[in-house]
Amino acid sequence: MTAAARRDAIAAGVVGRRRELDLVLAAVSAGRDILLEGPPGTSKSTMLRAITAHWGVPFLLVEGNAELTPARLVGHHNPARVLREDYSAENFVAGPLVEAMRSGGFLYIEELNRAPEDTLNVLLAAMAEREVAVPRVGLVAARATFRVLASMNPFDDVGTARISDSVYDRWCRLAVGYQDAAEERAIVVARTGSADAALVDDAVAITRATRGHPDLRRGSSVRGAIDLVAVAAELAELGSHGPDRPRLVLDAALLALSGRIGVDETSDLTPEEVITRIWEDRFFSRPGVRRRVPTG
Repeated sequence: MTAAARRDAIAAGVVGRRRELDLVLAAVSAGRDILLEGPPGTSKSTMLRAITAHWGVPFLLVEGNAELTPARLVGHHNPARVLREDYSAENFVAGPLVEAMRSGGFLYIEELNRAPEDTLNVLLAAMAEREVAVPRVGLVAARATFRVLASMNPFDDVGTARISDSVYDRWCRLAVGYQDAAEERAIVVARTGSADAALVDDAVAITRATRGHPDLRRGSSVRGAIDLVAVAAELAELGSHGPDRPRLVLDAALLALSGRIGVDETSDLTPEEVITRIWEDRFFSRPGVRRRVPTG
């Protein structure tokens, strides 16, 4: 099978992202580790899962946070067995780094810039040498398909630390932005199975509008549109909104999006008020539309 044919087989599990998939696949095929920078919900882990599924190697996901200590990353000895048998290689419980190295899998760390510095140092050493020394276990060497992948959101600085130049120097870096409206509609349909094209259009349009709204510092990813469609479909089944489809979409949007957006500190609006204004623009401010916003 040619490289292009392998790429096409992997792409079957990803909506859009052809350029980004080509770049990620080229990097990992060349034996390189890669850092993906971009907002949540932009298919970063989806691309990596598609590659590992095609390669037949494990995909180990780790959340980068203050609790990701070197011991949790590398592994630890089973305390109960240590008390009974003393330290040995047999009672060592492998952490995700060692497990990925031994199995030749992809270790994917989300929110890399939230991980402690000493954890990053252990990670970088393993990346540089493709092996790690574990006390009372010995040297663990990585299989050929072992890769370290990471992601971070450059637009979120709460609880994060600046990534040093030495860390950046270890990775190939790819900036990943939001997909276009057509691709996001395709993602929503794929994830929800919805055949209601109008509802999908509204959900994607309202969600995308949150990303450039002047009162918001953070908009919603396509996950908001997915949940909006799923919730709206269930509300329609309940029948409590009757024929008032716009009001049904509003309630679904308030539920799906209000926790995913961040209101700017300079704004006096609540998340619910911002979403309601976006909804009004969608349903009642388009050319030719002269409907009154329902109350109550």
